[in-house]
Amino acid sequence: MPESTFLDSSELVLNMGPQHPSTHGVLRVILKLDGEKVMGTECVIGYLHRGVEKIGENRTYQQFAPYVDRMDYVAAVSNGLGYCLAVEKLISAEAPPRAQAVRVILTELNRIASHLLWLGTHALDIGAITPVFYCFREREEVLKIFENYCGARLTTHAFRIGGLQYETYDGFEEQVKAFSNLFLPKVDEYEELLTNNRIWVSRLKGVGILSVEECKEYGVTGPVLRAAGLAWDLRRAQPYSGYDQYEFDIPTGTSGDTYDRYLVRIEEMRQSVRIIRQAVDRLPSGPVMGKVPKALKPPVGEVYVSIEAPKGELGYFLVSDGSLQPYRVRVRPPSLVNLQALDRMVRGGLVADVVAIIGTLDIVLGEVDR
Repeated sequence: MPESTFLDSSELVLNMGPQHPSTHGVLRVILKLDGEKVMGTECVIGYLHRGVEKIGENRTYQQFAPYVDRMDYVAAVSNGLGYCLAVEKLISAEAPPRAQAVRVILTELNRIASHLLWLGTHALDIGAITPVFYCFREREEVLKIFENYCGARLTTHAFRIGGLQYETYDGFEEQVKAFSNLFLPKVDEYEELLTNNRIWVSRLKGVGILSVEECKEYGVTGPVLRAAGLAWDLRRAQPYSGYDQYEFDIPTGTSGDTYDRYLVRIEEMRQSVRIIRQAVDRLPSGPVMGKVPKALKPPVGEVYVSIEAPKGELGYFLVSDGSLQPYRVRVRPPSLVNLQALDRMVRGGLVADVVAIIGTLDIVLGEVDR
């Protein structure tokens, strides 16, 4: 038998996951291999499916709000913001200025916490152990702020339709400022560990390249799109919650590889601190909850609202039939859409590159499966 064939086939089919630690949840990737070279992949999802959208159609608008926190469970605050904005558009309501500013602060803190979890686990996947301890050290400080604000650390149900349920606690502004001052030097520490580390660079540069055209073809958004060179950020392109009042830059890459996606997310954390500082300095006084009826019966109609979540465009499509419950709920999760590009990114690479590319997509399976 020729050496090029194995069981009458030159390809080896290998299961990676669903219990593999580098698949970041319960993702099963079927790899077609020619030796170490990846010839193709197939993603098998659904292991964490909980029917979140169908649950939303059998709950009132307020009752469904805590469920969205459980989709991308490392960015629960962003999930809640997108849903609240969608319902508020449906009922033609708007959160008061103070509530909008607090929403921005908490959402940007959540972006930092999400990126820190990504960076620590991504480095761990590739073999760098120290960054995960550093990243979790700073993430803990963010979670303390969330815990002081609403009692939750992970599935942080911070917002309500029409504004906030809670006013900020005594010392909120001081604690946020203290974190901002503490955090920026720590980002420099992460870069000292990784950015010019020859092993890190050799594992990431030129791996998983995705061009702007390919990102558009697959619907990829967020840091993955910006790393390809397109400065598309919904906070700037379609401002919400007063983001047009803040000064910040949109970091972009040039080559669209795994290394550029790392650099983009590092810089995004610095820009989040910049936004937080502006929001705290100009935090207005006033109520934190608008006038919203306790029994929500939006007029018949439909809305789609999307925000710039840490992983990309998170969209909510709601259809109202005039009753207390939405007729249809549809979520556009960035993790699911970005995962579509995995096959294109890993073809021609090595098995070890698959681990790096899954990590650089920053997927959460709770959001993929819903």
